[in-house]
Amino acid sequence: MLVTSEKQAPPRSRTTRSTLPWVTTASRFVLAGVLIVAGWGKIGTPVLSVQSVKAYELLPDSLAAVVGYGLPILEIVIGVLLVVGLLTRVAGVITVSLMLAFVIGIASVWARGLRIDCGCFGGGGRLGPGVEPDYLIDILRDSGLFVLGVVVTWFAPGRLALDSALGLAPEREPYDDIAGDDEDEEPRE
Repeated sequence: MLVTSEKQAPPRSRTTRSTLPWVTTASRFVLAGVLIVAGWGKIGTPVLSVQSVKAYELLPDSLAAVVGYGLPILEIVIGVLLVVGLLTRVAGVITVSLMLAFVIGIASVWARGLRIDCGCFGGGGRLGPGVEPDYLIDILRDSGLFVLGVVVTWFAPGRLALDSALGLAPEREPYDDIAGDDEDEEPRE
């Protein structure tokens, strides 16, 4: 015996269903732009990138060098994957992880009273004379990017994505799952 409720979930508006994939796509593009610009600003001066990572005083020098050299490449590769929508969910998870690490790193520097430039877009981690750090702004920016990364990860791939064209995205879009949209299902008796 199957017991069902006669009350059905309210139908989800078509506007929400058609808007969410575009919000995901816009989030992908914003993240991609930030990551590509950040990586590009550091890739031409790897010594400054390493110096910036060392300025955080969180990693041993040998590991800081690996991160300093590798981070710009990772940022550019993930940015390109987000632009084209390939391996979108994986790129989203990596982006979320990076943003969380950046927020924790900046908060740690702030809490320990260090005075550095975040080095997010290059710069080598040193502040110029008379320049004050903007840790709160850096943390808020990276927190916002973290939220966009969660959107991309949760609702991947969005529109204009190679994942969809190559059949790497689920056939049924996840947007229908979040509001209990059962319009296509047969009623149960």
